[in-house]
Amino acid sequence: MNSAEIVSTRGRELFSYLPTYYESSRIMQTDMDAKGSELDALYQALNEAADQFYVRTATWGLDRWEVELGIPTDRTKPLDQRRAVIESKLRGAGTFTGRLVKSVAEAYDGGTVEVSFQPAEWAFTVQFKDTLGIPPNLADLKAVIEEIKPAHLAVRFEFKYLLIREVDQVMKIHDLEQVLLNKFAGGA
Repeated sequence: MNSAEIVSTRGRELFSYLPTYYESSRIMQTDMDAKGSELDALYQALNEAADQFYVRTATWGLDRWEVELGIPTDRTKPLDQRRAVIESKLRGAGTFTGRLVKSVAEAYDGGTVEVSFQPAEWAFTVQFKDTLGIPPNLADLKAVIEEIKPAHLAVRFEFKYLLIREVDQVMKIHDLEQVLLNKFAGGA
């Protein structure tokens, strides 16, 4: 028998440290495989725990991030939306600027966002450049922007939709059937 029968990665490593006269010992192979399996599980658990320290890789640790930042926990939301809320909250600290709003909005949307100010109207506009339709977690983004913006400023959102000129004589019926209604102006 050889060490190829050892299933565990760490078990094969442990077995490689033994003297060569153990190469044919099924007892030592089984022993190293059992110990290696335990080490494999330990390393996996350690790596999974380390992932929770970073918002982009956290899974079960998102609850902790939300509690720490004062964000209501909603486990029905997809992980990427929960991560976006946490990232934007982390980015949202500091002085209110267009760059801050852009950074927060792009954390939610994942696409390019432009922010423009209309000082005469005491307002600013968040325009989604890459995303078609309304982003799925717009309510969360609105809540965060309300939290970071000065109370006297109004916020407007502009969305990009498919236009007739982008569809007519350009897209085939089959392709058009694949596009969700919310990508069109007035679509639900």
